[in-house]
Amino acid sequence: MNQAVRRVAIVAAMPEELSALLQAMPPGQQVQRAGRTFWLSQWCGHEVVAVLSRIGKVAAATTTTLLLTEFEVDRVLFTGVAGGLGEGVRVGDVVVADALLQHDMDASPLFPRFELPGLGVDRLWADADLGRLVVQAATDVLAEAHVHGLVPSAPRVHQGLVISGDLFVDTTSESDALRLALPDALAVEMEGAALAQGCHDFGVPFAVIRTISDRADDAAHVDFQRFVLEVASRYSLAVVKAVLERLPR
Repeated sequence: MNQAVRRVAIVAAMPEELSALLQAMPPGQQVQRAGRTFWLSQWCGHEVVAVLSRIGKVAAATTTTLLLTEFEVDRVLFTGVAGGLGEGVRVGDVVVADALLQHDMDASPLFPRFELPGLGVDRLWADADLGRLVVQAATDVLAEAHVHGLVPSAPRVHQGLVISGDLFVDTTSESDALRLALPDALAVEMEGAALAQGCHDFGVPFAVIRTISDRADDAAHVDFQRFVLEVASRYSLAVVKAVLERLPR
């Protein structure tokens, strides 16, 4: 890649999370790597590459490595849905991660629970400057959001810890256990911490943006697919576009 070009990656785990964004992107090139389609385009003054990581930490790590080596991106935006954990984090809200942690990482007694062996930390911090930009963009987007009754209250933006694991958390007992172990966690999902570790290893700034689809308990959202398509996918498009418009060129 030409060193003068700055390329931004846009990543989601499921097709429904990326659908509106792909429809809005100007036509460009499609590249196949490792069973994935990478959509390359020019959008809002940036070179962009969008891709579905697929679900889970290993899939996210593979996709991140490809983005950073094959496509030489210098910023990564991950967008999609998550389950809410923190008090006051409600369906329809947006959580921007300031740190990511793998809640199913446990190499004890060799290392403390949650610590990443070889790194000496359990949390990987998102880029602060990019995070501030994302929070402001999301705040502006949600101020004008119209979700036609799918969201029970006016959506809000939160920033804090997002936790990841290879487990779809959808019972009260599971979410209660996570809140007990990690009381400051705002949301739980399945990819963000793996992407964060890849970006950390390569020294590339990243942001993780999650729309809350449910409370990760027995009272899951009644129409998940409709919510993702009509709410989360639209949020993803609007927030990512607003971020791209504000990023330095």
